[in-house]
Amino acid sequence: MILNPPAAIAGLYRYPVKGLTPEPLQQVTLEVGHTLPADRRYAIENGPSGFDPAAPSWKVKTVYLMLMRNERLAGLRSRFDDATNVLSIRKDGAIVAQGDLETAAGRAGIEDFFAANFADELKGPPKILSGGGHSFSDVARKVVSIINLASLAEIENVVGAALHPLRFRANLYVEGWPAWYEAGLVGQTLAIGASRLKVVKTITRCAAVNVDPDTAARDLDLPPAIVRHRGNNECGIYAEVTEPGAIGIGDQLTVAQPSLL
Repeated sequence: MILNPPAAIAGLYRYPVKGLTPEPLQQVTLEVGHTLPADRRYAIENGPSGFDPAAPSWKVKTVYLMLMRNERLAGLRSRFDDATNVLSIRKDGAIVAQGDLETAAGRAGIEDFFAANFADELKGPPKILSGGGHSFSDVARKVVSIINLASLAEIENVVGAALHPLRFRANLYVEGWPAWYEAGLVGQTLAIGASRLKVVKTITRCAAVNVDPDTAARDLDLPPAIVRHRGNNECGIYAEVTEPGAIGIGDQLTVAQPSLL
């Protein structure tokens, strides 16, 4: 295998509200120790969780509405506006909820929608949560998630079905790496332009990847298939930003070589 195969960013996405619509980006500036701007900035609390916005701390994803258990979220189309902090939610093309997530009134409008339309899935009143720069990630670190498109192609061959890459809800989708090359990068540093990202962990997949992001149907059982093929249910990697810089579609990724003293 080539030790440092040429690779490039083929897709770039953020997820302003945990469990809701991915938003495509052309370019973004990475900052040290942060996620992509506004990525997982908000979450929808599914009943009281003890989350304190004044002292935000990581909670397991099961305290929020999320695709692992609430696949109907994929049937909604949301858009977050950074300038106004307004979240708009559409269903079948029509706006069904809209509000400024930084105001009590705006959050209440969104919460009322989920209270009325997800009643059977709620453990208590739904509540829009934010914690300043807190990230409602699946892991207790501020990370950038990366998926290798060649690995997804191999999973497609295993299950005999086409897979929408957004099932895996990554920030970066990479083309050019051989299948599963990324699994050997833990501890390595990726260079994308001036930015540097240290790979800290592989991603353990849950039932969220079974949900088709176009149809909201739970139509596959991918984690067991990955286990049968790979011996684990890991697909993708998490990386932490260690040096800032702008990244965008088409940018090259390389494994940074350690500098010689």
